[in-house]
Amino acid sequence: MNSLTHLTNNIPWQRLTTAYGRGTDIPRLIETRQYEELANLIEHQSTLWQTTPWALLILLQELAKQKPEQVSSLEIQLYLAVASAINVDEMDSQNAVETMNELLDEKYLWPEDEEDDELSWEEEEPQGYEQEAFFSYFSFSYSLLKDSIPVFTAIMEGNDELAPAIQELLLMLQSKGVSTIE
Repeated sequence: MNSLTHLTNNIPWQRLTTAYGRGTDIPRLIETRQYEELANLIEHQSTLWQTTPWALLILLQELAKQKPEQVSSLEIQLYLAVASAINVDEMDSQNAVETMNELLDEKYLWPEDEEDDELSWEEEEPQGYEQEAFFSYFSFSYSLLKDSIPVFTAIMEGNDELAPAIQELLLMLQSKGVSTIE
Protein backbone atom coordinates (compact mmCIF):
# COMPACT_ATOMS: atom_id res chain seq x y z
CA MET A 1 0.00 0.00 0.00
CA ASN A 2 1.51 3.34 -1.00
CA SER A 3 1.68 6.24 1.43
CA LEU A 4 -1.04 8.19 -0.38
CA THR A 5 -3.50 5.32 -0.05
CA HIS A 6 -2.51 4.76 3.58
CA LEU A 7 -3.00 8.42 4.49
CA THR A 8 -6.31 8.83 2.66
CA ASN A 9 -7.65 5.60 4.18
CA ASN A 10 -6.96 6.86 7.72
CA ILE A 11 -9.17 9.94 7.36
CA PRO A 12 -12.92 9.40 7.91
CA TRP A 13 -13.90 11.25 4.72
CA GLN A 14 -17.48 9.96 4.89
CA ARG A 15 -17.90 11.76 8.24
CA LEU A 16 -16.39 15.08 7.10
CA THR A 17 -18.30 17.63 5.06
CA THR A 18 -17.55 19.59 1.92
CA ALA A 19 -19.41 22.45 0.27
CA TYR A 20 -21.69 19.87 -1.37
CA GLY A 21 -22.10 17.04 1.12
CA ARG A 22 -19.81 14.40 2.52
CA GLY A 23 -16.13 14.05 1.60
CA THR A 24 -16.41 10.46 0.41
CA ASP A 25 -15.17 11.27 -3.12
CA ILE A 26 -12.11 13.23 -2.04
CA PRO A 27 -9.60 10.32 -2.01
CA ARG A 28 -10.58 9.39 -5.58
CA LEU A 29 -10.41 13.02 -6.70
CA ILE A 30 -6.95 13.39 -5.16
CA GLU A 31 -5.71 10.18 -6.73
CA THR A 32 -7.04 11.14 -10.17
CA ARG A 33 -5.85 14.75 -9.81
CA GLN A 34 -9.26 16.30 -10.32
CA TYR A 35 -8.11 19.64 -8.91
CA GLU A 36 -10.97 21.78 -10.18
CA GLU A 37 -13.60 19.50 -8.66
CA LEU A 38 -11.57 19.26 -5.43
CA ALA A 39 -11.32 23.05 -5.23
CA ASN A 40 -15.12 23.31 -5.50
CA LEU A 41 -15.54 20.91 -2.59
CA ILE A 42 -12.94 22.28 -0.17
CA GLU A 43 -13.49 26.02 -0.79
CA HIS A 44 -16.79 27.63 -1.67
CA GLN A 45 -17.81 31.27 -1.34
CA SER A 46 -14.78 32.06 0.85
CA THR A 47 -15.60 29.23 3.22
CA LEU A 48 -13.36 26.31 4.08
CA TRP A 49 -14.88 23.00 5.11
CA GLN A 50 -14.08 20.07 7.39
CA THR A 51 -12.28 18.31 4.56
CA THR A 52 -10.10 21.28 3.58
CA PRO A 53 -7.07 20.85 5.88
CA TRP A 54 -7.02 17.08 5.30
CA ALA A 55 -7.18 17.40 1.52
CA LEU A 56 -4.45 20.07 1.66
CA LEU A 57 -2.26 17.87 3.86
CA ILE A 58 -2.32 15.10 1.26
CA LEU A 59 -2.12 17.35 -1.79
CA LEU A 60 0.82 19.33 -0.44
CA GLN A 61 2.72 16.16 0.48
CA GLU A 62 2.22 14.93 -3.09
CA LEU A 63 3.13 18.36 -4.52
CA ALA A 64 6.49 18.24 -2.77
CA LYS A 65 7.31 15.03 -4.70
CA GLN A 66 6.61 16.56 -8.12
CA LYS A 67 9.09 18.21 -10.45
CA PRO A 68 8.17 21.84 -11.24
CA GLU A 69 7.28 21.02 -14.84
CA GLN A 70 4.84 18.29 -13.68
CA VAL A 71 2.69 20.66 -11.60
CA SER A 72 -0.70 21.52 -13.03
CA SER A 73 -2.00 25.08 -13.19
CA LEU A 74 -5.33 23.70 -11.91
CA GLU A 75 -3.57 22.48 -8.77
CA ILE A 76 -2.06 25.92 -8.17
CA GLN A 77 -5.53 27.42 -8.73
CA LEU A 78 -6.83 25.15 -5.97
CA TYR A 79 -4.24 26.53 -3.54
CA LEU A 80 -5.09 30.08 -4.65
CA ALA A 81 -8.79 29.44 -3.99
CA VAL A 82 -8.09 28.20 -0.46
CA ALA A 83 -5.63 31.02 0.28
CA SER A 84 -8.11 33.62 -0.96
CA ALA A 85 -10.61 32.45 1.69
CA ILE A 86 -8.11 33.05 4.49
CA ASN A 87 -7.67 36.42 6.15
CA VAL A 88 -4.00 36.09 7.06
CA ASP A 89 -4.08 38.94 9.56
CA GLU A 90 -6.75 37.11 11.59
CA MET A 91 -4.81 33.85 11.87
CA ASP A 92 -4.34 33.61 15.60
CA SER A 93 -4.16 29.99 16.72
CA GLN A 94 -5.60 30.76 20.15
CA ASN A 95 -9.05 30.23 18.64
CA ALA A 96 -8.14 26.86 17.12
CA VAL A 97 -7.91 23.37 18.54
CA GLU A 98 -4.35 22.40 19.46
CA THR A 99 -3.72 19.77 16.79
CA MET A 100 -5.29 18.87 13.48
CA ASN A 101 -5.96 15.36 14.75
CA GLU A 102 -8.37 16.83 17.31
CA LEU A 103 -10.60 17.73 14.38
CA LEU A 104 -11.17 13.99 13.96
CA ASP A 105 -12.57 13.66 17.48
CA GLU A 106 -16.06 12.20 17.59
CA LYS A 107 -17.55 15.51 18.77
CA TYR A 108 -16.64 17.15 15.43
CA LEU A 109 -17.46 14.27 13.08
CA TRP A 110 -20.81 13.88 11.39
CA PRO A 111 -22.79 10.70 12.10
CA GLU A 112 -22.08 7.63 9.99
CA ASP A 113 -25.67 7.71 8.72
CA GLU A 114 -26.28 10.50 6.20
CA GLU A 115 -30.07 10.32 6.51
CA ASP A 116 -30.41 13.48 8.64
CA ASP A 117 -27.76 15.59 6.90
CA GLU A 118 -30.28 18.15 5.60
CA LEU A 119 -31.64 18.68 9.11
CA SER A 120 -28.11 18.97 10.50
CA TRP A 121 -27.28 21.76 8.04
CA GLU A 122 -30.33 23.68 9.24
CA GLU A 123 -29.03 23.78 12.81
CA GLU A 124 -27.54 27.06 13.99
CA GLU A 125 -24.15 25.36 14.47
CA PRO A 126 -23.93 22.03 12.64
CA GLN A 127 -21.67 19.43 14.22
CA GLY A 128 -18.05 20.21 13.42
CA TYR A 129 -18.80 23.87 12.73
CA GLU A 130 -18.63 25.21 16.27
CA GLN A 131 -16.52 28.37 16.37
CA GLU A 132 -13.30 26.67 17.54
CA ALA A 133 -13.52 23.88 14.96
CA PHE A 134 -14.59 26.19 12.13
CA PHE A 135 -11.71 28.56 12.80
CA SER A 136 -9.37 25.57 12.91
CA TYR A 137 -10.18 24.65 9.29
CA PHE A 138 -8.83 28.06 8.28
CA SER A 139 -5.93 28.07 10.74
CA PHE A 140 -4.58 24.64 9.82
CA SER A 141 -5.11 25.24 6.11
CA TYR A 142 -3.12 28.44 6.41
CA SER A 143 -0.34 26.68 8.35
CA LEU A 144 -0.11 23.91 5.77
CA LEU A 145 0.09 26.39 2.91
CA LYS A 146 2.61 28.55 4.75
CA ASP A 147 4.78 25.50 5.57
CA SER A 148 4.80 24.74 1.84
CA ILE A 149 6.28 28.09 0.82
CA PRO A 150 9.68 26.47 0.02
CA VAL A 151 7.89 23.96 -2.26
CA PHE A 152 5.92 26.72 -3.99
CA THR A 153 9.09 28.78 -4.38
CA ALA A 154 10.97 25.88 -5.97
CA ILE A 155 8.10 25.29 -8.41
CA MET A 156 7.96 28.99 -9.24
CA GLU A 157 11.69 29.03 -9.97
CA GLY A 158 11.43 25.91 -12.16
CA ASN A 159 8.19 26.62 -14.03
CA ASP A 160 7.89 30.01 -15.72
CA GLU A 161 4.30 29.32 -16.77
CA LEU A 162 3.15 28.91 -13.14
CA ALA A 163 5.38 31.65 -11.69
CA PRO A 164 2.79 34.49 -11.79
CA ALA A 165 0.10 32.42 -10.06
CA ILE A 166 2.54 31.14 -7.45
CA GLN A 167 3.81 34.65 -6.79
CA GLU A 168 0.18 35.70 -6.20
CA LEU A 169 -0.25 32.75 -3.83
CA LEU A 170 2.90 33.63 -1.91
CA LEU A 171 1.69 37.22 -1.51
CA MET A 172 -1.64 35.95 -0.14
CA LEU A 173 0.17 33.93 2.51
CA GLN A 174 1.84 37.00 4.01
CA SER A 175 0.53 39.33 6.67
CA LYS A 176 -0.18 42.77 5.30
CA GLY A 177 2.61 44.20 7.41
CA VAL A 178 5.22 41.62 6.38
CA SER A 179 7.04 41.47 3.06
CA THR A 180 9.42 38.61 2.33
CA ILE A 181 9.00 38.27 -1.42
CA GLU A 182 10.88 40.58 -3.74
